[in-house]
Amino acid sequence: MKMAGLCCMSMQLLLLALAALVGISLGGSDGPRGVALPFVFDPKATCDPPCKHAGICIRNNTCFCSRGYEGETCQFANCYPKCKNGGECLRPGKCRCPSGFGGKFCHRVVCDAGCWNGGECTAVNGEAKCICPSSWTGSRCQDAICPQGCKNGGICVAPGICSCPDGWIGGACHTAVCKKPCVNGGKCVSPNTCRCRGLFTGPQCEERKKLY
Repeated sequence: MKMAGLCCMSMQLLLLALAALVGISLGGSDGPRGVALPFVFDPKATCDPPCKHAGICIRNNTCFCSRGYEGETCQFANCYPKCKNGGECLRPGKCRCPSGFGGKFCHRVVCDAGCWNGGECTAVNGEAKCICPSSWTGSRCQDAICPQGCKNGGICVAPGICSCPDGWIGGACHTAVCKKPCVNGGKCVSPNTCRCRGLFTGPQCEERKKLY
């Protein structure tokens, strides 16, 4: 009997020493993280379901959790500081971040493709988005804005600047180009096409109409 009592006492001392060494805390308790709390140990105690992550069953269905874990069965990892922006604590000090967030604690907003042309990556209603300068738009601020518009197939390539297809010029690609100029008051209305005044005809309005 004396031997059994000494054995039980030795096990209690061993568990207490282990608790102080790893800084374990009682699952579900309100005690500070990582601080060993006094407890009454029952060597015959059983926990069903069993304690997880090296937790110790100290009384029936009562787990003593190792540092970094909490919950009735020590099933939840504890990240400190807490994971932000909806991040999930996978193991002590390791967060899994949702799309759009990064950093050790999911505290940093991340736009996957980056923000171009001076755009700023920020969180909008829980989603990472690029906030663009006034002259740019698009999910990455990749599209320039031409307030005047680009006509006749022109493309806005920089704020206020259109790249025009062959046959068109001007700030909005609105002016047609006739390689041979229109004469006699004719007007170039589309590439190499003249619109002539009433008395003239021909590709460049160079011919006077015959009157019969």
